[in-house]
Amino acid sequence: MSAADLEITAQAMQAELARALRPTRLEVLDESAAHAGHAGANGTGSGTHFRVRIAAPAFDGKTRVARHRLVYDALRPFIDRGVHAIAIDIL
Repeated sequence: MSAADLEITAQAMQAELARALRPTRLEVLDESAAHAGHAGANGTGSGTHFRVRIAAPAFDGKTRVARHRLVYDALRPFIDRGVHAIAIDIL
């Protein structure tokens, strides 16, 4: 799938994180509806603001910033397509 065809959904983001980081725990929530009218909202109530809750062996020994960078790097195609905010909870 090319970046142009990328669907911005919690399910698609979860699949990409699972592929890239092989987490032991993972939850991706679309919280866009709670941000209606805020910066970055697209007016549809979906696809702009997400929360990621994740635990992965890839995070072992890494700083908080490095852990977040791994998540952002895995989700870069989504960010490039319009995801405005990702709240990351490392479990």
